[in-house]
Amino acid sequence: MTEITRLFDFPQYQLEKYNLKAALVTKYNGEWTPMSSQEYVDKANAVSRALLKMGVQKNDKIAIISSTNRTEWNIVDIGILQVGAQNVPIYPTICSEDYEYVLNHSGSTYCFVSDEEVLKKVNKIKANTQLKEVYSFDSIAGCKNYSELFELGKDTSTQTEVEARKDNVKPEELATIIYTSGTTGKPKGVMLSHDNITSNVLNSIPRLPLGNKDPKVLSFLPICHIFERVLIYIYQHAGVSIYYAEGIDKIGENAKEIKPNLMSVVPRLLEKVYDKIYAKGSELSGIKSQLFHWAIALGETWEPYGKNGAWYEFKLKIANKLIFSKWRDALGGELTTMVSGSAPLQPRLSRIFCAAGMQVMQGYGLTETSPVVSVEMYKDHHFKIGTVGKPINGVEVKIAEDGEILIKGRNVMMGYYKDPEKTAIVMTGEYFHTGDKGEVDKDGFLKITGRKKEMFKTSGGKYVIPTLLENELKQSRFIEQVMVVGEGEKMPAAIIQPNFEFIQEWIDRKKKNIGKSGQEIANAQEVIDRIQREVDTCNKKFGKWEQIKRFELTPEVWTIDGGHLTPTMKMKRKVIKEIYQELYDNIYRQ
Repeated sequence: MTEITRLFDFPQYQLEKYNLKAALVTKYNGEWTPMSSQEYVDKANAVSRALLKMGVQKNDKIAIISSTNRTEWNIVDIGILQVGAQNVPIYPTICSEDYEYVLNHSGSTYCFVSDEEVLKKVNKIKANTQLKEVYSFDSIAGCKNYSELFELGKDTSTQTEVEARKDNVKPEELATIIYTSGTTGKPKGVMLSHDNITSNVLNSIPRLPLGNKDPKVLSFLPICHIFERVLIYIYQHAGVSIYYAEGIDKIGENAKEIKPNLMSVVPRLLEKVYDKIYAKGSELSGIKSQLFHWAIALGETWEPYGKNGAWYEFKLKIANKLIFSKWRDALGGELTTMVSGSAPLQPRLSRIFCAAGMQVMQGYGLTETSPVVSVEMYKDHHFKIGTVGKPINGVEVKIAEDGEILIKGRNVMMGYYKDPEKTAIVMTGEYFHTGDKGEVDKDGFLKITGRKKEMFKTSGGKYVIPTLLENELKQSRFIEQVMVVGEGEKMPAAIIQPNFEFIQEWIDRKKKNIGKSGQEIANAQEVIDRIQREVDTCNKKFGKWEQIKRFELTPEVWTIDGGHLTPTMKMKRKVIKEIYQELYDNIYRQ
């Protein structure tokens, strides 16, 4: 059996151990199209042979930009790595200027794009880069198609050269450069070696419950992000069929079609799913309405390992049969586990989904740590609400004197590309400084308490950790996004983006005479008063100096395209403050 020390060993291992008929499955023209382990390896080899003919040398950089996850991404990924080159995955949603920066900074010589929209953005800046050629996964007039590489690399007699290139790739050598989306400034290129990622994959595998017969996963989080990419390698190692969702808007539909056992999520998705379920439940009347709200209330008090006692578990069985089973059916009926990352998950949502039989395993990590540092697991009592689980094997977590989380292990990056100064800032010996604050409890569970840089001091000299307040406020169904402000000011305050979808449904349900546009909702006194109640509830859990004294509502949704959020849905605090300077001034300058 192939020993896994480099990323391209994963498909070969899968072929030898499982030889799946449906290793990778993508929907084309309305039809799920499977690719076997054998075809996956064969096509990756053909791409490698083609790249050799094109003159690609060891350590050349090749970019991949895809709007959705798809089989072609994996083929090209492995094809590039096998010849000793490195791939540079780029977020599709960033602007052309950022494409230009990443392509130039990395020195990418070729680029693979998914579709016409991405191609247009690349073509805008192509002349300002070192790109020799762009290949597309979709058939686009005037653009070379990536299938041309199969023709170029069809002569298998040069496979011996590919094997020689593979043998020449050492585990400690660079595999990929992933540019962090960055909440401030230009993105940094995180250099990850084959060993960084493969060690992280192999150490993460024991935490995932993949014991089903012929397990299936649904993948939709961007594969260009290291979180989903590592999961893809884990799935390949476990012999799991990977189905690529058509897009975030089609997840429910795709889940019903394929009936996945597991999928990765971000908290924002779970919030959206829950809001839709709650909105539908609110339309019920009579006994059905009472049962729905009883089940929700029961779910909100869920505790793991039967801690609530036999009577609670009995009631939960009834709730599962009558209410929660319908939730599971909406996601295919076979979904038992969801892995959540990239942002903190509201404990309330974690309890409700776990009560509904879809366990949410929260994890923690950064691009610089390849990424997994810790993750929950239900078995062996590795699960505790409000934490991100226990560190995985091979990863050491240390809490510095100032509360910062430091990480040591084979998963810690090689450094930032072409930026030794920034690398030196985040490293102390072998320890990586995460910038996150946290604590490890007596049972070894890691809890994230905030971002070191985001903590601020009011003019009264009191420290405030905004993320703690924000996470509490976001438990309200009336609040979608919130940014706590107040550095150097006399008091903390908040800029809030209302949950317009939920509030529009609330307006209908309560038969309120309020317009439904963003501006009308943000200005409506009844909405402001209702959100004030949510803020008051939140404030009770915090000291007087850190309570939200005032807030303003924004009239539009915060988006990636609008500049409010990074591609991984993190808030760009500086940008949001600039966009809503007038609201900020309303709070502090009146």
